[in-house]
Amino acid sequence: MANYTIHTSLSFIAAEAAAKESENDAFTSFLKNAEDGKQIDTIVHELNDEISPAIDCTTCGNCCKSLMINVTETELQNLSAALQQPADSIKEKYLEQGLGNEYVINTIPCHFLSDNKCTIYEHRFQGCRDFPHLHQDNFTRRLFSMFMHYGTCPIIYNVMEQLKKRTGFSND
Repeated sequence: MANYTIHTSLSFIAAEAAAKESENDAFTSFLKNAEDGKQIDTIVHELNDEISPAIDCTTCGNCCKSLMINVTETELQNLSAALQQPADSIKEKYLEQGLGNEYVINTIPCHFLSDNKCTIYEHRFQGCRDFPHLHQDNFTRRLFSMFMHYGTCPIIYNVMEQLKKRTGFSND
């Protein structure tokens, strides 16, 4: 593990996000102008691999309290089988029709969140599995989304703060 403090206090992270708004705007510009997006991806992936295991998401659950999750027909059928309920019943209780053949969870926070834990964790949707998407490429094309969750997701906050250091960003 690298030698830096990982912050998990949600009140600290929210306060820092408010205080660093102009700094983060400058950092967004800095990243968008980075010549090597693949190098940024590599750094983000490394930081994510270091930071994510050190954070217990069940002490937070903010993603489940704020994200709008798409659900595919396949995921609906899998959940139907897991819950042993008809797909139509699942749709009626938990989903609404989204774009194309997808559905979206029909309430925020998610129906399946209880005590900051996912009650369908083994069968959770791909959007849930992928959040906060730091393992994916093209990080510099997803900065709006990253900073949208910067003040609420300890993983994103810590990765972004370490990314500032690793890239040599200076807001002076």
